[in-house]
Amino acid sequence: MSPIPAELVARATVSYDAVQAVGETVYWIEGRPDGDVLVRWTPHDGTQDVLPEGVHVASYVHEYGGGAYLATEGDIWYCDAEDQRIYRASGGAGPVPVTPPAARPGALRYADLRLVPGSDTLVCVRERHEDDGTVHNELVALSATKPGEPVVIASGDDFYMSPEPSPDGRRLAWVSWNAPLMPWDGSQLWTADLQPNATLTDRRLVAGGEDESVCQPRWSPDGVLHLLSDRSGWWNLYAWHDGRLEPVITGEFEVAAAPWEFGYRTYGFQAGRIVAVVQEGPLHRLVMRNADGSVEPVALPYTSIKPYLAVVGELLAFIGSSPAKLPTVVLADTAGAVRELTTNDLGIDESSLVVPEPFIFPTRDGERAYGLYYSPPPSSRTNERPPPLLVRAHPGPTANWPMRLDLHAQFFVSRGFAVADIDYRGSTGYGRAYRLGLRHRWGTVDATDCADAALHLASIGRADLERMAIWGASAGGYTVLRALTTTDVFVAGTARSAVVNLTTWGDAAPKFQAHHAELLRCEEPDRSEVQVRRPLLLTHGDEDRVTPLEEVQCFMRNVGPGSCLVVISGASHTLRRSVDVCRLLGLELDHIRAC
Repeated sequence: MSPIPAELVARATVSYDAVQAVGETVYWIEGRPDGDVLVRWTPHDGTQDVLPEGVHVASYVHEYGGGAYLATEGDIWYCDAEDQRIYRASGGAGPVPVTPPAARPGALRYADLRLVPGSDTLVCVRERHEDDGTVHNELVALSATKPGEPVVIASGDDFYMSPEPSPDGRRLAWVSWNAPLMPWDGSQLWTADLQPNATLTDRRLVAGGEDESVCQPRWSPDGVLHLLSDRSGWWNLYAWHDGRLEPVITGEFEVAAAPWEFGYRTYGFQAGRIVAVVQEGPLHRLVMRNADGSVEPVALPYTSIKPYLAVVGELLAFIGSSPAKLPTVVLADTAGAVRELTTNDLGIDESSLVVPEPFIFPTRDGERAYGLYYSPPPSSRTNERPPPLLVRAHPGPTANWPMRLDLHAQFFVSRGFAVADIDYRGSTGYGRAYRLGLRHRWGTVDATDCADAALHLASIGRADLERMAIWGASAGGYTVLRALTTTDVFVAGTARSAVVNLTTWGDAAPKFQAHHAELLRCEEPDRSEVQVRRPLLLTHGDEDRVTPLEEVQCFMRNVGPGSCLVVISGASHTLRRSVDVCRLLGLELDHIRAC
């Protein structure tokens, strides 16, 4: 296996998200180096950009965004990345704004756009940023065709998501929740009658609470409300009949992804059947519930599916990937035949790629945790010793490592390193109890789980006990700092855009995430401060708003010898520019090898 060049890793910069379908037309957001572009595919015309050149589509509600456009037969509504207003593009006409300008750029933001059937009304989430720094989230209604001031139809809760009108336009479902909970901790699903003047009456709680996460309400074509709930310990699919929930697709698997963004749709209705994306640890698959209640798998060559599933007649559109394939937009039927609508081919010989192996390991407190292990090929080994190990902490903390092509991991594997991606407690894909396993323990169990994974691999001869390092980004960077502080397993660590202090991170985080640290922070005093005594490489953008550079520079005063901070000029929290990626890979490799 030849070493994978850093330039090739840096080239993989196009992303795909937010798949929707209208008839035979498939839409998606394509993340390009210059911005997010709305793209469509039709059987006759293939792939085309939808909007004029230079128009980028993005919502910044919650800062993480999502739910930034809505496509229908004749119109498209979208959130403009520059001014955050909603625009309508109809036929061949240029985009026209339907929301008023904000007093300040970005002060009014929108997401989760929905058209009320049989009307001229859009409903959506709005986020208002006031001059005094306060932020308000609410549901609003507005004319879909005429510029005007939106009308607030639901407010009072801290956060809103997924307004879903019924097929007859007479009812509305939505999700709300309140701080300090995140939507995957506890949320509520409501319904109300939607009057012709867009007011809501007879509001009713369907499901959810502080100890139940509900998400993705959707109405079936015959008007039955469906939703995802983790009341069983797993995010499963239910239908609401006569005031009670009835199971539809259930089991020890997740039918939802943690809703960091708007617009997730992991199930859909197709000709009397329900199709859904199911997650079991790092693996995703499609299943189909037939009219008789039986559930069967759909055989596909993909192990990772993003949380955007759209029904295209008798076909399904989604974004699939595997350990040998980068994410691509796919059309598939339920018999397993696929057509890929995009290409993300970097010219890599698939046979040279290492497929990770899922593994389970014991933790020091008697529990178990999960990971993916990449074994370096024999051709990259220089002696008979077990390989050096690079442990990677995902940038959650509420996330996971999917089973898909990861060129950062392959970069190190091709140079003789074993790589272990750790889904420490607090990760998604393993049920509610595991997902909440980081409460009041961030900086402890995530760090020791990473260390215990390394020790486990060393004990079975799959890693060299004397040559183990740890890598992480953002929240995973904080795990790196804590692992180098509280354990003696790793000889070195490297962290990109690391969170270095939970107190100041909570103060600087957007409203959506500002209280997250309250639920995760350790109860012991002074846990938000870390002092590292092993060689540490920190790489950080000077325009990072999540962890300001000044905090990292202050933190560096408490690190030991062999540590350094590399500042990336003009970079924000996400370091994606090709030139930066190439530089970071070289720095990380040199740092780990030197230790």
